[in-house]
Amino acid sequence: MQGHIRQRSRGSWTVIVDLGRDPATGKRRQIWRSVKGSKREAKALLVELLHQKSTGLDAPSGKLTVAEFLQQWLKAYALPNTAPRTYLRYEQHVRVHLVPALGSIPISKLRPLHIQDAYQRIRDKGLAAKTVLQCHRVLRKALQHALKWQLLARNPADAVESPRPERYEVPVLSPQKVRGVVAAAERTRYGALVNTAVMTGLRLGELLGLRWQDLDLDASVLRVRQTCQWIPRQGFIFGQPKSFRSARPVALSVATVERLRLHRLQQIEERLAAGLAYSDEGLVFTSTAAQPVHPSTLRGAWRRLAKEAGLSRLRFHDLRHAHASLLLQQGVHPKIVSERLGHSGVNITLDTYSHVLPGLQAEAVARLDDLLANG
Repeated sequence: MQGHIRQRSRGSWTVIVDLGRDPATGKRRQIWRSVKGSKREAKALLVELLHQKSTGLDAPSGKLTVAEFLQQWLKAYALPNTAPRTYLRYEQHVRVHLVPALGSIPISKLRPLHIQDAYQRIRDKGLAAKTVLQCHRVLRKALQHALKWQLLARNPADAVESPRPERYEVPVLSPQKVRGVVAAAERTRYGALVNTAVMTGLRLGELLGLRWQDLDLDASVLRVRQTCQWIPRQGFIFGQPKSFRSARPVALSVATVERLRLHRLQQIEERLAAGLAYSDEGLVFTSTAAQPVHPSTLRGAWRRLAKEAGLSRLRFHDLRHAHASLLLQQGVHPKIVSERLGHSGVNITLDTYSHVLPGLQAEAVARLDDLLANG
């Protein structure tokens, strides 16, 4: 028997886990822990101790805390299984918010009320509801692994009402405003980048990871095969697209193909002018030294050109939204838009751009009226 529970008295239990015989002495080894409380709490501790025995989690007291578990989860799951920026975000939420609020609590004693109170304390710091929601998602995901690893009998985060941040309404840009942004970008070295972002809907990491070998300009198509992200203290990290559907072909318009051909010629001229100092990695969009575009450099240039176009609050990521909105306004089927954006399903597209659809529905019923009235 690997472990069992003995009742000592009313509300008092002993949890015993067998560790096998000591290889050196041959003596039987056991862990004995006392629990004052319910039998359910004793069973939870037994599950925790058995898991520690099987996985080698370092908690010799038998009281694995939330902080210890979260650090182990980051190391065992998040680091090898998530993208670098995702891991960085998880680690930051754990270190800055979750450990200070919940870290000292034994994971076997973590209750929904503890979590709800922690979220309120995070809000009391003046942080946005979106931050609290991100903390909730990280904690719930981590505790789901605690459930799989038999550290918990149930996930206490499931019983907590998740925070509801204000919904970000995607801006709908008119064709005139989009043309203004593109024109302003053409007066910088980022003209081709902004043009391609508007005309393809690619994410910034996908654009910065795009290589010439991923483009077939004769066939008017690009294929998203890698991403490029800047990670502090690590530098530029190249990786796979974020999901299966993110690795996708994207058709290019005639005008976009011509703009990319011109950009290619300009890049070749830069290479010839730089000579041996030019380090060609085959990327489509680069700095003057042929290195990946640094996010801080792009942010500064973007703020200036967006202000010049009269859209100072516009984010670079909003170009992706502009691409989707303009296609939907032109009557392109949401499924096609979803595929171009690399969404995991068309429902995400419909939910994100639902504010665009009411106008399309009004236009649709007007056309139906006209069809029935005039045949």
